[in-house]
Amino acid sequence: MKRGDIVTVALSGDYGKPRPAVVVQNDKVSLDSLILCLITSDVKTSQFRVFVEPSKETGLQKISQVMTDKIMTIPKSKIGKPCGFLSAEKMKEIEKALLLVLGFTD
Repeated sequence: MKRGDIVTVALSGDYGKPRPAVVVQNDKVSLDSLILCLITSDVKTSQFRVFVEPSKETGLQKISQVMTDKIMTIPKSKIGKPCGFLSAEKMKEIEKALLLVLGFTD
């Protein structure tokens, strides 16, 4: 799995249903886990969420949003195989939103 891949994860708690997520971790960092942002089809107006269109490339069925305010670190053993990917342009949008959420920019 690499940065920009869309994968399926099933988490415990409030986010427990299987859902898509995008890998945001740097490909040069090799760990037993991956840093992901969850994806939702329950779209809302937010400066922290990035819209993603359904397509063959993304593997998504509905208009969705990457929730950069929902960053998770998940063991690789709990992550499904990639079902799609995001373009470099879309990943740039996500990077900008992550900078804002994490307080690295105004």
